[in-house]
Amino acid sequence: MKWSFFKRLVNRKQQDQETQKNGVMLVTFAEPKHIVSEQFRTVRTNIEFAGAAYDRCQVVIFTSPAMSEGKSTVSANVAVTWAQAGQRVLLVDADLRRPTVHATFRTLNLEGVTTVLTGKTQANEVIETTFVKNLDIITSGPVPPNPSELLNSKRMASFLDWARQNYDIIVLDTPPVLAVSDVQVMVPKVDGVVVVANLGKTLKGDLRRTIEVLKLAKANILGSVERVKNKRNDEGYGYGYGYTSDK
Repeated sequence: MKWSFFKRLVNRKQQDQETQKNGVMLVTFAEPKHIVSEQFRTVRTNIEFAGAAYDRCQVVIFTSPAMSEGKSTVSANVAVTWAQAGQRVLLVDADLRRPTVHATFRTLNLEGVTTVLTGKTQANEVIETTFVKNLDIITSGPVPPNPSELLNSKRMASFLDWARQNYDIIVLDTPPVLAVSDVQVMVPKVDGVVVVANLGKTLKGDLRRTIEVLKLAKANILGSVERVKNKRNDEGYGYGYGYTSDK
């Protein structure tokens, strides 16, 4: 059991390092007719239906229980599907510890969220247009020594207010819930949270604790996205609401 846990931890770290280096695959842009692209569009539609229960669903966090569950892949691809549907979308890399958005969109990460939150730049100065129509990004910026404090600051609230005024949808790619407190401090500032889990890898106990933490933070949980691979190593994504116990 201990060796299995250690092996899983090593694999996650290797996957995490690979994603930080090369970014994620934007299948929704590269192959919009692929079955996985259609699954991401279904995820987008279901998030919209779930969000209809609240006053507004404009700023959405994508997170996961642990690292390398697929949250960056899901957030980036769902952001693309919103842009393809004609919405003006801003994808924000709010993972100030292990950023990936700059690698996915092949850009530098010299300025971004951290330089805005420390007052060195204004939000409109760090926006980058992408090769996807209607989709802009703001990268994380240099990794700071105090991510949670920055994300819990008044400047973060002001930044999101500015984003609401200029975009239809704001997608936040954030750190895992169980690793750090970054997501919890942002919950009061956003409209909803989507949890990404990797079926076959995500521990039921981790998923249960993630939901408990989010509920304690009074998050509007919009649902979960399950990432699964079949025997041929093909990926698939499904949306659900409701969580299994750790029995």
